[in-house]
Amino acid sequence: MRVFSSIDELRHTLDALKRQGRTVGLVPTMGYLHAGHMELVSRARAENDLVVVSIFVNPLQFGPAEDLSKYPRDLERDSAMLKQAGVNFLFAPGVADMYARPMKTVVDVPDLGRELEGAVRPGHFAGVATVVSKLFNIVQPQTAYFGDKDYQQVVIIKRMVDDLAVPVRVISVPTVRDADGLALSSRNVYLSPEERRAAAIVPQTLDEGERLIADGLTDAKVLEAKLTEFLGREPLAEPEVVAVRDASTLEPVGSIEEPVVVALFVRFGSTRLLDNRVVRDNRVDRVIGGKGKPGKGVTK
Repeated sequence: MRVFSSIDELRHTLDALKRQGRTVGLVPTMGYLHAGHMELVSRARAENDLVVVSIFVNPLQFGPAEDLSKYPRDLERDSAMLKQAGVNFLFAPGVADMYARPMKTVVDVPDLGRELEGAVRPGHFAGVATVVSKLFNIVQPQTAYFGDKDYQQVVIIKRMVDDLAVPVRVISVPTVRDADGLALSSRNVYLSPEERRAAAIVPQTLDEGERLIADGLTDAKVLEAKLTEFLGREPLAEPEVVAVRDASTLEPVGSIEEPVVVALFVRFGSTRLLDNRVVRDNRVDRVIGGKGKPGKGVTK
């Protein structure tokens, strides 16, 4: 595995390999890797000749009071994991490499980016879309891989790619979960042992939402109220977002007839956890950007 921090050096190396007809898959990350990230790497390896993983803690997507300075970092550990997994190139730039001067250009999908998580983290998704757009321009992959845990992020990136005619196929990969159902996340390390035990209420709430829909509940507002009440069973859980939205557009729905995403954004102490499930009747559908078979990621 070769490691790069320079944009020009990585581009030069990849350009030579692309001229040989090699295909490139990109896995963008902020590091502190876990099994969920490695699932993205595995998928990328299976579908491409070459795999590039980026590790960059992007300051543009953090608000003034958020955890940029304490976001977990361990590049040596991450590098060893990626090398063992057969990754070809690690792109690990510093802030000065990515943003040599203050950014004046912003990529934004405002209608989608101000909803749900974006409502409590203003500007977050503009920072995400900007850095992902820049990574796409640097690496110019044929395919890029993102986890379904960040469902809203995937919807936004796919819309950005469609709107701007970016020649990248965006692939969403099912969420990897711990034994109690909690979605794997780099931020889980912030949880105290007591908070970690309490966090199991998040996937349990998704289970409850799926059960209620399967039992015939069709009123989205009633479902949101019931799930908020369900989360209230756990004293350490402070729900910030409990929403039922159209699974493809993230628009509010009245009656649950088409696939919906149940989106949760829940705080435990100082740590925010997000999770989601796409549900229609008693089925889990992969519908980001289209309809798919239950449990499978949908490619664009």
